[in-house]
Amino acid sequence: MDEYLAGLTTEEINEKTQMIDECTTEQMLRLMNEQDSKVPDAVAAEIPQIMKAVDILHRVLKNGGRMFYIGAGTSGRLGVLDASECPPTFGTDPLLVQGHIAGGDVALRLAVEGYEDNAEEGIALIERCGVTDRDVVIGITASGSAQFVIAGLKKAGEIGAATIGVVNNKNSRVEPVCDVCIAPVVGPEVIMGSTRLKAGTATKLVLNMLTTCTMVKLGKTYNNLMVDLKASNIKLYDRSVRIIKSATGVDDKTAISYLESASMSCKLAIMMIKTGLDAEKAEQALDESEGSLKKAFAQLQK
Repeated sequence: MDEYLAGLTTEEINEKTQMIDECTTEQMLRLMNEQDSKVPDAVAAEIPQIMKAVDILHRVLKNGGRMFYIGAGTSGRLGVLDASECPPTFGTDPLLVQGHIAGGDVALRLAVEGYEDNAEEGIALIERCGVTDRDVVIGITASGSAQFVIAGLKKAGEIGAATIGVVNNKNSRVEPVCDVCIAPVVGPEVIMGSTRLKAGTATKLVLNMLTTCTMVKLGKTYNNLMVDLKASNIKLYDRSVRIIKSATGVDDKTAISYLESASMSCKLAIMMIKTGLDAEKAEQALDESEGSLKKAFAQLQK
């Protein structure tokens, strides 16, 4: 028996749910809900570490670097999910925030066992992605023992990239190989070892914080409006119009007109309306203000 694995919090038996197979449906649901309620506090305890990670991510992305999630199983899927939502939400290039899972894309839908133990593949992934000392790699592993992740983080660190770990156990094997380790400990799972449950929920909350706060710091929002979204479908087009109206106070017709004259860029439309500049000059002002509407307005007022 592996002593490390046997000692993990995520591998312990949950005394509160030992008789779950004798519960009514309502009792099972209430047990799960009670256990899930512990997750936010576990994440809150890690805010000092999450803050360090966000500041690293902001510095890296601001200076032209990229962000890579690597993980296996549920951890890998959560990384891919978070990365894939950045382009439609924040208008980022798909290569800016990337998610990679052990076993490749097929592992997003099917369990591909064994790849999390493949250290060579973790190293090869970092090399295939062309990670440089300008980038940051975030390794996600609930147990903190996935060799795919550990080897990938080590390789990234050797290259000079910043490294961040997201785990659900303290004193894990990941901690020594990353610059910052975020470790929300949520306690034993409802079903022993099923880290797709509380551990997965905690990881999702952490990843939400990492990308959202980084993008806010990069000027991807105006107040709490996602002004850099791409109006790529009916829902996002409608949201863009509502965002423009909320930010500027114009009516539907005006918002639509400016959105179309801004090549469907919500942020550019807002800039044009609030400053009176044409598209070219408004875009130039935004570029000079690192894409931040508030910085651009302040600069123009000067």
